[in-house]
Amino acid sequence: MPQLKLGIPKGSLERSTIELFAQAGWTITPRSRNYFPAIDDPEIACALVRSQEMGPYVTAGTLDAGLTGIDWVMETEADVEVVDDLVYSKASDQPARWVLVVDRDSPVQRIEDLQGKKIATELVGFTRRYLAERGVAADVQFSWGATEAKVVEGMVDAAVEITETGSTIRAHGLRIVCDLLHTHTVLIANRDALADPWRKAKIDQLALLLSAALAGRNKVLLKMNVPAARIDAVTALLPSLHAPTVNQLTDADWLAVETVVDRQQVRTLIPRLKAEGAEGILELPITKMC
Repeated sequence: MPQLKLGIPKGSLERSTIELFAQAGWTITPRSRNYFPAIDDPEIACALVRSQEMGPYVTAGTLDAGLTGIDWVMETEADVEVVDDLVYSKASDQPARWVLVVDRDSPVQRIEDLQGKKIATELVGFTRRYLAERGVAADVQFSWGATEAKVVEGMVDAAVEITETGSTIRAHGLRIVCDLLHTHTVLIANRDALADPWRKAKIDQLALLLSAALAGRNKVLLKMNVPAARIDAVTALLPSLHAPTVNQLTDADWLAVETVVDRQQVRTLIPRLKAEGAEGILELPITKMC
């Protein structure tokens, strides 16, 4: 039986990726001290790979496909196909960002002020290209970690660091000058793998169901009973993909209505629906939405 060689990001994205696969329909089970987790699909073989290395492994064909940040695809200039954008992160479903960080009292106020300065970052290649495109010559040094501390201790003038909220950066007495790159997780594939009909079909299956799982996270299904005389007023309140579904109940004076809405809308929508006469309102989670 053929198998798709799939890379799962090791580290901060590992848990959220495994949770996303579970929602999409695949159970991935990590093994202690083993870089090859089990998956309940005989057509897939998983490997845990650091996000920074995913692009080169997929480019070389060691992996057919994998999940990683678009930032690391750009950093390594990997020759891969981005099959799908999957916006999720270790803590939320919001894109992370690479930011230029300096000491709170630093004179650096804009990118151009980095001329001749020392900068620490893991994202060396991208940062060098970013500065070169803007005519800024700086000493960009690779950081193995604790990048923010290097700025605090005065070892470098600035850092390019990844953040979601910026709270940790501010807690260390640092200041964000500007954003360099907004990043998110992507499903990437080897170009030769996509040329093979079987592997392409399997990759397309992954892309479809992972995207459907993410889409379902922010949606809910609302179901309710509505007096026939109030149906126009109620449906006027309801957003939907096309139009709300309306069915006749055995009682001719009542109708059953259901629709998909954004999760955040529910808290204001339900009181308004009740005020218009809707009863028996149910909110149901959605696992996937294609």
